[in-house]
Amino acid sequence: MNKKIFAANWKLNKTPDQAAAFAQDFLAKTSEKFFETKEAFIFPQNFSLDKLSQNLKKSPVRFGPQQIHIEVKGAFTGENSLAIAQSIGSTICLIGHSERRQIFSELNSSINKKVLLSQSLDTLPVLCIGESLEQRQKNETLKVCFEQLEAALSAVNLSKRIVVAYEPVWAIGTGQVASLDQVKEVHAELFQKMTSMNFKNFQLIYGGSVKADNAKDLIALDHVDGFLIGGASLEVTSFLDICNFDS
Repeated sequence: MNKKIFAANWKLNKTPDQAAAFAQDFLAKTSEKFFETKEAFIFPQNFSLDKLSQNLKKSPVRFGPQQIHIEVKGAFTGENSLAIAQSIGSTICLIGHSERRQIFSELNSSINKKVLLSQSLDTLPVLCIGESLEQRQKNETLKVCFEQLEAALSAVNLSKRIVVAYEPVWAIGTGQVASLDQVKEVHAELFQKMTSMNFKNFQLIYGGSVKADNAKDLIALDHVDGFLIGGASLEVTSFLDICNFDS
């Protein structure tokens, strides 16, 4: 049985010292038993990657950048190199978050190149997909999600592990959460889609205003293998409240 994934997306928050304090506190409050059934991922702001690495080096917690460039080096001022992140211990990367798509106009074609790059460097991609409120109201949820999946995963290695995070855009940071029936339906369809695309090693996680009071019900749904967590991941206590859904 796959371990449940609890991924913290800190967005544009936490200084290096704050990231280090979080790591120390988190490790102090978890044990080997915790990691027998769970995986913890952290996506910090890039300036905090190195400090986080220093504090998580010998732990099972995985970390990586929130955004990468399609090339590992070159004349790309302001971009983030996955190879450099990897050199300080990163083993995961977040790709295609809705804020990257909406605010920074990332295209599916670029997202695909990033997934291919992450696979080539043996880094685990966490690919984000999801529909806007307007698209949901038009009953286009599955159409949008399938289009994003097919484009982002074109020509990738089907045997390598991949994590797909379904995040309805209208539920990110808004306090709104997709209903259990909505999440159940989409995750079931995504599971069937990934299976039909012949992926051998994938997991589906949910994101969108996940908190301790809804985590237990959400994770009990079929094909919900964990969460991508925003605001509630900024404090160790609230993050662990979600991780410890079974306690």
